[in-house]
Amino acid sequence: MIKKETIDKVLDTARIEEVVGDFVDLKKRGTSLIGNCPFHNEKTPSFHVSVSKGIYKCFGCGAGGDALKFVMELEKYSYPDAIRYLANKYHIEVEEVERTPEQMAAQDRRESLYVLSQWAGKFFKEQLWDTDLGKSIGLSYFKERGYREDIIKKFDLGYSPDQWTALVDAAKAEGFQPAYLTEIGLAIERDDKSLYDRFRGRVIFPIHNLTGRIIGFGGRTLKTEKSTPKYVNSPESEIYHKSDVLYGLSHAKKAIMDADLCYLVEGYADVISMHQAGVENVVSSSGTSLTSGQIHLLSRFTKNVVILYDGDAAGIKASLRGTDMLLEEGLNVKVLLFPDGNDPDSYVQQVGSTAFKEYIREHQEDFIFYKTHILLKDAENDPIKRAEVIRDVVQSIALIPDEIKVSVFIRQCSTLLDIEERALLSELNKIRIEKSKAKSKKGSVENFTNNNEPPADLFLTEEEKGTVSEISPSPGFGPTGEIIQEREIVRILLNYGRELVTWEDSSDIPVAPYLLGSIDDVTFVDPPSVTIIEEFRKQAENFEVPEARFFLSHPNKEVADLAIDCIATQYEISPNWNDDKRKIYVSTEIEHLKDLVMQAIYRIKKRKCATEIMKIREEMKNAQSPEDMEVLLFKYQKLKEAEKILGQFLGNTIIK
Repeated sequence: MIKKETIDKVLDTARIEEVVGDFVDLKKRGTSLIGNCPFHNEKTPSFHVSVSKGIYKCFGCGAGGDALKFVMELEKYSYPDAIRYLANKYHIEVEEVERTPEQMAAQDRRESLYVLSQWAGKFFKEQLWDTDLGKSIGLSYFKERGYREDIIKKFDLGYSPDQWTALVDAAKAEGFQPAYLTEIGLAIERDDKSLYDRFRGRVIFPIHNLTGRIIGFGGRTLKTEKSTPKYVNSPESEIYHKSDVLYGLSHAKKAIMDADLCYLVEGYADVISMHQAGVENVVSSSGTSLTSGQIHLLSRFTKNVVILYDGDAAGIKASLRGTDMLLEEGLNVKVLLFPDGNDPDSYVQQVGSTAFKEYIREHQEDFIFYKTHILLKDAENDPIKRAEVIRDVVQSIALIPDEIKVSVFIRQCSTLLDIEERALLSELNKIRIEKSKAKSKKGSVENFTNNNEPPADLFLTEEEKGTVSEISPSPGFGPTGEIIQEREIVRILLNYGRELVTWEDSSDIPVAPYLLGSIDDVTFVDPPSVTIIEEFRKQAENFEVPEARFFLSHPNKEVADLAIDCIATQYEISPNWNDDKRKIYVSTEIEHLKDLVMQAIYRIKKRKCATEIMKIREEMKNAQSPEDMEVLLFKYQKLKEAEKILGQFLGNTIIK
C-alpha cells in the first residue's frame, strides 16, 4: 500500500492542466481551458478545465473530477496505479508499506493483465539485447532495416525465440497464471490444454496505450515461407481493444499537439522510420481500416490529419471509404502519395530525412480534391460513371460540419467536375434531407422504445415552479426540491466553507461552522449530501474545514460526482468586465456571501417545515383519539408559524 504522505504529495503536486493536457488538446477560453471531451464523442468542445479549482468538467456528458480521477476514468487505472502514474510523471518517489498476502491475492484482475503484458515486453527486449540468438537474428534484422539503437529502445522492440514454449515456461516460472497468458494472447492453448508461444520466431513490436503501458504486441516473421503469415497480432482482450488504439500515439501525442497536425500511416515500420527521420507527430492504424474509436481518439489532439498512402491504387480506393469518417468528425483531411509505390518507411530509407521532410511538406493535397481526381481518372468519359463520381464526392462534402468549408469545396469541385455549382448544391441538399429524415425516424423509434423520461423540471419546488405537490415524487424522477436545497448547502460548504464572514454578533467566523450550527436540527435525506455534511461536521469537531478536493476522488462515485457538480462552473465572468474603462460591474457570489448563506438556511428550514406539515396532515387523517388530534394540531400550528416567519425572511407571501 502507498503511504498517505506520498499520496498527499502527489495530489499537491499534480496540476490538472498538465495531466489532462497529456491527453486532450486544450485551448484557452476566458479563465478556463476547453477541449473535446475524451469520455464521449463530440464535435463542439464542452470539456472545461479549471486551473484555479484543479478540476475538469464536461458539460456534455457530465464527467468530472480532479487529476487523479481523470487518470482513473480515462485509463481505467485502480486508485494505487493512478497515484503511481502521477508520481512517475512528477518524479515523486513512491513509498509503500508492505502488503499482506490477502491484499496481494485480492489484486485487481485487470491490473494483473497489465503486469503480465509489461513483463512480456521486458522478456522480449531481454531476448533481443541479452541473448546470442536475439542479437544475431532479431537485432540484426532491425539494424538491416536501418533503425538506430536509440530508436529500437524507444519503441521497446524485441524478439521472441523460435521455440515452442520459451515465453510460456518463463511466465510460469515467474508465477503468472496460464489463463492470463491465453487471455491476452501471449500463448495459444492446444486441444490437450497445454500452451505454446503465439509469437515464437518473430521480431516484436509492443503496442502501448496513451500512458505508455504495453497492452498488446505485433510480431513479424523473419521466415520466407508463404504459408507463414507475415504479421501476427495480439487478439482483443480486456486491456486491448484494437479499434480504440493507434500505434505510436503515446510517443506522438506531444508532437501532434505542438504541430497541431498528425500524419496517419499504415504500419509499425512507417511510424518508427518517420520518428527516426525526426517526424514524431505520426501514428498508425496498425494495418486495419480506421474506426470511429481511433478517429475520436485522434481528434482529442488535433483537427488536422494528413494520410500518407503507399501508392497502391486498390488500397487507396478502399481507404477512401473509411476516410469519410474523418470528415464527419470535423477533421481537416489531406492526403499524400509517395512515388513509385513507396511507403513512408521505404521512401525515407531511399531519400533520407531531409528530402523526406521536404516531400511530405510540399506534396499534401486536400482529401476532397484528391478523391475527385482519383475517381474521375477511373470514370474517364463515361457519363454514367461521372454521375456516380459526382454523387460520391458530394456525399463526402455533405459530411463536413463546417458550412464555410462546404461552400469552398462545392465551388472548387464544380470546376473540377465541370458541372454547375447549383447542381452540386441541389444534390448536397437532397443528401442532407435524406440523412435528416433517417435520423429523425431513428430518433422517434428510440424515444418510443425508451419510454421517454419526464422533463427535468417536473419536480421543482413551489418557490421555483409554483406547486408544492412534488415533495414526495415517484422514485427515479429526482432530484426533488428538498434534495436541490440540500445540495445547495453542500455547494456553499465546498466553495466557501473556509471564507470568513462577519455575522450578526460582529464576530468573524468561517462559513462552514456557522452554517452547520444553524442547521443542526435539519435531517438530510440525499445520500451523497449526507456523506459530505457528515464529513464537514466530523472535521468541525477538530476546528477544521475539509478541502473540496477531499471529495473529488471519493470512493463513493455519487459523492465525487456531486462535489464536481457543486464546484464546476460552465461560465465565468470575463476579465474584460469589471473595469473602469467600460463602467460595467458584475457582482459575484462571494461579495454577498452572508446573504447567500442566510437564504440557504431559511430555504432549507422552510422546506423541512413544509415536509413535516404534509406528514402531520397524513397523520391527522388516521388520528385514533381527540388527544392525538390535539397534539397534532399543536405541532401543525407551530410549524405553520415557523413557515410563515421563514417565508417573511425570504420575502415570500404565505397564503393561509
